[in-house]
Amino acid sequence: MHEMSLCESIVQIIEEQARAQNFGRVRRVVLRVGELAAVDPEALRFCFGAVAAGGVARDAELDIRKIPGVVWCMHCAAQVRVSRRHEACPDCGGHQTVLQGGDDLSIQELEVD
Repeated sequence: MHEMSLCESIVQIIEEQARAQNFGRVRRVVLRVGELAAVDPEALRFCFGAVAAGGVARDAELDIRKIPGVVWCMHCAAQVRVSRRHEACPDCGGHQTVLQGGDDLSIQELEVD
């Protein structure tokens, strides 16, 4: 389950920011999770609660915002949304696509005290 290591990295970043910006508590963490990032949101929630226990984000609400997968279809010459990697273009059925976004995970916002 790679969600545990992802949460460890997220909490490490939060703890570093708490020291750098001098805040003592995180109320809410907003994450952007790409649809193609191969991350299970429920596993992420579970792991976040376990990893954040005892730190500045111990009682933080985890707000996960899903970002659609987007590829450039060479045949259509357009960006199209996909829900899986290596999926055919939903418009033309072609497989000549280039990933444009939706495979990332990032901290978008922290609500702190």
